[in-house]
Amino acid sequence: MVFLACRNFDPSPSRLDLVASRCRWSSNRCGMSSVNRFSFRNYGTGVDTGACKLAWIRPGIAGAGCRVSSFQTPQSRLSVVAQDSASTLDVSPKPRSPVSVSNLLQVVSDDLRTLNQNLKSITGADNPVLVSAAEQIFNAGGKRLRPALVFLVSRATTEIAGIKELTLQHQRLAEIIEMIHTASLIHDDVIDDSNIRRGKDTIHQLYGTRVAVLTGDFMFAQSSWHLANLENIEVIKLISQVIKDFASGEIKQASSLFDCDVKLEEYLIKSYYKTASLIAASTKAAAIFSGVDGSICEKMFEYGRNLGLSFQVVDDILDFTESEEQLGKPAVSDLEKGNLTAPVIFALEKEPKLREIIESEFVEDGSLDEAIELVNKCGGIDRARDLAKETAKLAIQSLQCLPVSKFRSALEGIVNYNLERID
Repeated sequence: MVFLACRNFDPSPSRLDLVASRCRWSSNRCGMSSVNRFSFRNYGTGVDTGACKLAWIRPGIAGAGCRVSSFQTPQSRLSVVAQDSASTLDVSPKPRSPVSVSNLLQVVSDDLRTLNQNLKSITGADNPVLVSAAEQIFNAGGKRLRPALVFLVSRATTEIAGIKELTLQHQRLAEIIEMIHTASLIHDDVIDDSNIRRGKDTIHQLYGTRVAVLTGDFMFAQSSWHLANLENIEVIKLISQVIKDFASGEIKQASSLFDCDVKLEEYLIKSYYKTASLIAASTKAAAIFSGVDGSICEKMFEYGRNLGLSFQVVDDILDFTESEEQLGKPAVSDLEKGNLTAPVIFALEKEPKLREIIESEFVEDGSLDEAIELVNKCGGIDRARDLAKETAKLAIQSLQCLPVSKFRSALEGIVNYNLERID
């Protein structure tokens, strides 16, 4: 049984809807001021996991929400007490062939090739140091997954709209998204004092913190300028919110370091701000530029949000299970710095000693290794894996509104690829 309570929750530009399946709930826990912001619903069909879930739902879009773990924003609080969270997930594995990202993205390989050529030119920096720093990270590798998602959703939705080729807006959107993502990585590395990313030296390691911060700022500014030139106010608001979310996520993370009372819903909100917000906004914006119905745009937002959450949970699992060489950055760096992720939060529910070790901030020799062992022993990683699978399932459900095509198949394949990283 899961008990949910909510108070004045209104995360612009979305709102939340509480969904119950075989759970007791009471709408009078929300004040009258909350009634116009979200509602309680009981879904009798769809994925039935036997527990209360939380769904984002857009105003005026009936049934557009998808169930996901609970969220919290700085403007409100949503508390969830789960007595048996392990039983809430139906994540039975299904046999499938290994997924190759390069094969999945082959259907938009020409689009990605054009993007790589344009990225260097659209930075347009007069300062050679900024140009050099930008090129350093653009050339550092990476799968260009976020712009690829833009292209895949664009091509899947233009088929619905009867458009044969992508517009210049679609192409520029993908470039803007990659610039924003790259800028956020540069700033993240400065904040986290990380010297390695993707197995290579970070910008601030090569050029110093000052240049790194300015390079990230410059790329945010350039992306904003190109965004304004798209002249679509809905998309401008959508993507601008992402940059605000980045800052909100960093503030939430910095304010909860070594806090063993952090809740799963707080972790998910932070993960949305730092990871899923950009993906959700980019996939919805791609659909908007295709001119498809608003309900399809909302589903693309849900796909991006749940895919982004699943990716973040998987990354947090890999931080415990892979080596520095495999990760391309130091392993278990989040826990060492006091950033408590899903595996730790789940393990803390069962092991009081883990709290003592974390709250000591690993001052004793061997305490970090002991904490890692306890996270594994208490099933924290297994439960986080279940969470990643649940959000992945919701992402795939959101694609049902698209016609069957190679682009939809690739979007589904990316979800499965993410899960294969922890199988």
